[in-house]
Amino acid sequence: MTVFRIAPAVADAFPGTLIAVVTATGLRGREPWPHTVTALEELEQQLADGSWTPADEADPRIEAWHTAYRAFGTNPRRIRPSVDALGRRMAKKGGLPRINPAVDSYNAVSVRHGLPAGAFDLDRVEGDIDIRHADGTESFTPLGEPDTVETPKPGEIVYADTAGVLTRHWNHRDAHRTRVTEDSTHVAFILETLHAERDGDLLKVAADELQGLLAPHAQQTAVHYLSPQQPQATA
Repeated sequence: MTVFRIAPAVADAFPGTLIAVVTATGLRGREPWPHTVTALEELEQQLADGSWTPADEADPRIEAWHTAYRAFGTNPRRIRPSVDALGRRMAKKGGLPRINPAVDSYNAVSVRHGLPAGAFDLDRVEGDIDIRHADGTESFTPLGEPDTVETPKPGEIVYADTAGVLTRHWNHRDAHRTRVTEDSTHVAFILETLHAERDGDLLKVAADELQGLLAPHAQQTAVHYLSPQQPQATA
């Protein structure tokens, strides 16, 4: 079991935080996921016909993350929140990349609802996961760059386990070590908002949607919520 925790300093700095942790055990990533394929194709068709466009930095959901990034010393136009970068890529290219069914599922939900998303292979996590400010001594190896080692800046908000940083700049980029592949069977998916009062219902709809995409391909799924009022959950 992995415990997720929001550090008190993060809770104090961002009191409207609400995070959904959607867990899946017994995940089967090598079988067809037709509902995920349909979800992606529907989004791309809506973009093509002009009936929907991804949220951009003028949208309050994205603007809130830009403000947060600036608050902990990151330039959000140079290092973008994941949902911002994903939406911009989709708007430019007309579609989303196909990685594997689990990743494709959270990407579709993320860009549809304008909420950052990510995932960790829990079998590769060491100890518990804390959402906290970096102290400047941690190491981070970016997804897709196994030979690269970065050191997050002190004060930058990260997800971290006992072995290192799992996500830099809160939700900019995940780590290579805990990446989700077709062979990952125990995964925690993350969806986030900084404005629970405004977007909490949207987050819960998104979490339910993601759980619905995962459930046909897993032995068990569950949804947990983290907030300053409930800063710990066990996945």
